[in-house]
Amino acid sequence: MPLVNNGQIVSDAFVHLADEDELPPEGAVLISAARFLGNAEALIQRNSPVGVIWPNNRDVADLVPYLDRLAMVALVFPSFRDGRAHSQARLLRERFNYRGELRATGQVLRDQFTFLLRNGFDAFEVSKDSDAAAFAEATQRYTTFYQPTGEGRLTARDRRLRLRLAESATS
Repeated sequence: MPLVNNGQIVSDAFVHLADEDELPPEGAVLISAARFLGNAEALIQRNSPVGVIWPNNRDVADLVPYLDRLAMVALVFPSFRDGRAHSQARLLRERFNYRGELRATGQVLRDQFTFLLRNGFDAFEVSKDSDAAAFAEATQRYTTFYQPTGEGRLTARDRRLRLRLAESATS
């Protein structure tokens, strides 16, 4: 499955482990929420990056004690109609100040790329190579937004206010 990270198609540095798989002595691992929460402190103290697959029906506040030590959180989109992972991403970025990799996984469609970026995702597992190749085009389709998010981009209102201030300063 292609992985797009910061706009580039990259190889996945994380090994996806099933709950019954043995933990390797080193290397980045991606594990389920249940496995992580069952042994969180020991997993985080490994000398290798740890990522967790977080289902969209769990409260992301449960991750807060570990966020500064997690290398990656993968939020799940079980279908294209279920957007709860968008809300989870905003909570992680804007309320809980998570700065590690935030990955969208599951039914991730190219039409959602722009909105996923605005909600704080920086990595996407896509099902088709063509979706990964279309990432740059899809994310540059819209340049102006009305709703503010934590990504720092100016809204249309902010742009108009700045323009008015600049015009009044010169007149």
